[in-house]
Amino acid sequence: QVQLVQSGGGLVQAGDSLRLSCAASGRTFSSYAAGWFRQTPGREREFVAAISWSGGRIAYADSVKGRFTISRDNPKNTVYLQMNSLKPEDTAVYYCARRPNTPWVGTPSFTGEYDLWGQGTQVTVSS
Repeated sequence: QVQLVQSGGGLVQAGDSLRLSCAASGRTFSSYAAGWFRQTPGREREFVAAISWSGGRIAYADSVKGRFTISRDNPKNTVYLQMNSLKPEDTAVYYCARRPNTPWVGTPSFTGEYDLWGQGTQVTVSS
């Protein structure tokens, strides 16, 4: 059975960097697109970034453009989210997700487009 296992995250200060990882076990991840979302208590899960299976298409939420970078290493079945210049408002539980590799228009920002989710990892940014 395929699982997405996340690692990284933690407590950092504003301006610091973190890298999140999402590794697929049980089956190749390389033929799927992938995305990162985040969620804070009482709010809906929010799109952060997405990457196509080849890495040739990438999309970001406006709130993270220029600060976050999504990437993938297909031989390692892993997707990454490099987060730089972190702000307190980036504090959330971050989730990676797998998306069938169908073309997207605009940004693939709806949770319903994704069919498998990681367990979530807490990122806390102190001011």
